[in-house]
This record gives sequence, C-alpha cells and structure tokens, in this order.
Amino acid sequence: MGSVAASLTIHQLLGRIVYFHALFIEPSLLPSAPRRPGPVCCNHGPEPDRGTIGELLTDSAWAALVEVATTLPAHDHQCPKAKDACCATCRVVAAAAAVGAGWALTEHRSYQRAEPAETLLRSCELATAARLGRAFATQHAARCPALDRLTESEALPGAEELPLTGELLALWASPITDVHHPVANWLNHCTGLDDVRRVLETRRTDS
Repeated sequence: MGSVAASLTIHQLLGRIVYFHALFIEPSLLPSAPRRPGPVCCNHGPEPDRGTIGELLTDSAWAALVEVATTLPAHDHQCPKAKDACCATCRVVAAAAAVGAGWALTEHRSYQRAEPAETLLRSCELATAARLGRAFATQHAARCPALDRLTESEALPGAEELPLTGELLALWASPITDVHHPVANWLNHCTGLDDVRRVLETRRTDS
C-alpha cells in the first residue's frame, strides 16, 4: 500500500475517533479521581534513540488522539520527565490505551447500567494501545520497546456488545494494509449513547 494511501486511511480513522468521542463519549463521561503521572517513557532509558514528540507528534494528525485521551479518566498522564524529547510512540500508546479503556467503560455503563469487568477494560486497553501504536510506529518507522512488549487478549467486545469500541478495534486491526473507505453504518444515525442503547435493546428483543 502506498504511503499516501496509508496516510489518508490513518487520517480518516483518527477523524473517526474524534467524531465518536465528541458526539458520543465525552457527553456521557462521569467524574473520576485525578490520575497520577504515567511511567517514564523509553526515551529516558539507557539507549534513547526513538522518534521524539517534537519530531513526529507535534502538529501531526496523531496529536488529536492525545487530545481525546486527556479527557478520559483512564488516561495515564504524560511521562513525569515530559518534554519534546520523549518517545512519540510511547505517548501514542498511552493515549490509545486510555481511549480503549475509557470508551469501553463509558459504553458498558450506558448500555448495561453496570460496571464492566476489569478484564474487559484491560483487553480493550491493550488491544487499542497495540493496534494504534503499531500503526503509528509503522507509518513513522518509530520502533519502541514498550510497544513491542504489548500483547493482545482474545476476549474483545464485538459491535453488538459495545459498538463504538468494537468498531474502533476492528478498523484499527490493520489500517496500514487495508484501505478503509468512509465508514458509514447505523451509528451515523445516532445522536448519543441513549440512541445506541435503544437500537441495541431493539436488536436483542427481535433476535
């Protein structure tokens, strides 16, 4: 796949995250305790030679992912030594993890009216971090040992359980090699998570 086509696909998918977050997730977020700073990024280790935030992330479309993550309770705040020389891939991985866990938590509370299992949140967190992190690292040739250590769980929600999170995970499974045309499905006709919940309840009743 050409780099231009890959870049367009990734920009489209990042835009989808911003759209879903602004329209569905952010209005339904519940207050939470402030988070402590996240772990020191890999660029502050013994051999810091990774692509930096100043080089790869600032003024990039990927910066929108970080902005979305900062609104979520699951977000690990930036590296305590944060500066432009921090590893850009570490920052993307942390932001993606927050999106995966934050969306799954918000959706589950809205549809099921209950707290989700910790295993579900962890699975969504790891899968989102790994998939978006790999896309970023591949696009920018920005290898990161923290990303290399991530492993995905098989217990991931589908579109009939958590539609926003399920679509997020499906679309980012292989965005560098798969061309994603503009995404249009029944979610585009909803105006909030209450609409989504009503559709899900109708589908479950009819099945």
